[in-house]
Amino acid sequence: MKLPEDFLHYVWRFKQFDFKNLITTTGEAIHIFDFGQYNTNGGPDFLNAKIQIGNTTWAGNVEIHVNASDWHQHQHNTNPAYNNVILHVVFEADETISLPKGGQIPTLELRSRVALSLKNKYLKLLHEQDWIPCTKQIGDVSSFVKNIWLERLLIERLEQKTLIIREALERNQNDWEATFYQMMARNFGLKINVEPFERLAQSLPHIILAKHKNSLFQLEALLFGQAGFLDKSFEETYPNELKKEYDFLKHKHNLTAIPHTMWQFLRLRPPSFPTIRIAQFAALTYQSLHLFSKILEAKNLEEITELLKVELSNYWLTHYVFDKKSPKRKKTLGTGTIQLIIINTIVPCLFLYGQMKGENSFSEKAFELLEALPAEKNSVIKKWQTLDLPTENAHQTQSLLQLKKHYCDKKRCLQCNIGNHIMKN
Repeated sequence: MKLPEDFLHYVWRFKQFDFKNLITTTGEAIHIFDFGQYNTNGGPDFLNAKIQIGNTTWAGNVEIHVNASDWHQHQHNTNPAYNNVILHVVFEADETISLPKGGQIPTLELRSRVALSLKNKYLKLLHEQDWIPCTKQIGDVSSFVKNIWLERLLIERLEQKTLIIREALERNQNDWEATFYQMMARNFGLKINVEPFERLAQSLPHIILAKHKNSLFQLEALLFGQAGFLDKSFEETYPNELKKEYDFLKHKHNLTAIPHTMWQFLRLRPPSFPTIRIAQFAALTYQSLHLFSKILEAKNLEEITELLKVELSNYWLTHYVFDKKSPKRKKTLGTGTIQLIIINTIVPCLFLYGQMKGENSFSEKAFELLEALPAEKNSVIKKWQTLDLPTENAHQTQSLLQLKKHYCDKKRCLQCNIGNHIMKN
């Protein structure tokens, strides 16, 4: 089978080939002063290399392919970004590649310079059918190597989570309270109702809620109305009163509700119904409208947890949906839900706020919160526990979730420090 190109990236990046007495396919001597910086964006694979070919020293980029003919298959011959390639590194030089202005691109063939054992080891990882490719080898990797890599993965995970926050900040003209309000709404949607909750928050600016911050009734009217749940008449008094209030506020603030058909109830337990989540969100807004400012001031996990404890209005003590009574039961945010809100919204916002403001104390607070939170309980974490990976707190489990989803599942062993260690040994 044809080797994946990322294997050759690995070979070049970590110098895992015989680079003594290198020559081009035309017989010119090659001396490498700088292999270049690995490029994960568009363009050549390694940038700013410094290489002597014959008697001339070149500064430029290195492009890597399995076969030399891939140059044309990838249409590099028509892309100006590749005009500054000084060396074409290939596993097999099956074709001569010419420069646009004449002459050949200097080519280095690696086929006879890469150990067969290294190639076989990679192919074995690539085709492994276990839960992760290195199930049988990961126990041989030192705790030091694994822990350092997990620390890096946590930062990577937080950076990925902050991308959506950055986009919202830009839309909101760097208004952190408005952005945090929208991010919290997304989180209240859990996985199944993320989109309608996001649409709800975007259709109802937090500055409008601020004008009614002293009335839980009006906050519920606004949120349930904008969510599309007050678009009909009801049998019970309370929802009809909400509808009447919303009809007034809708015209006052020139609001347009989202379709109630967006909301999903199927396969959700009643405590997770979107109606309950909206009631909880209204209660949280009532208790702490400028919540992000209070999060910034909070000293520890306990203080933040207290901010997220809510009391719903009396109607919801005996209802999960409008017009259908149920046994009386408190419907506060559960411990697990609060922990997920902290992990998925508060921690990334604190991390990004610290980065953008140049105040490391907030980024450090984000890490401290994860260390203080218990480990998540799910099937992925249970599997990691069987492989004796650290799963004592959310700091560790967030790293392991990142490892599984973005490296193991995608067979990105060569971009993983654990995979690199296995390959080298």
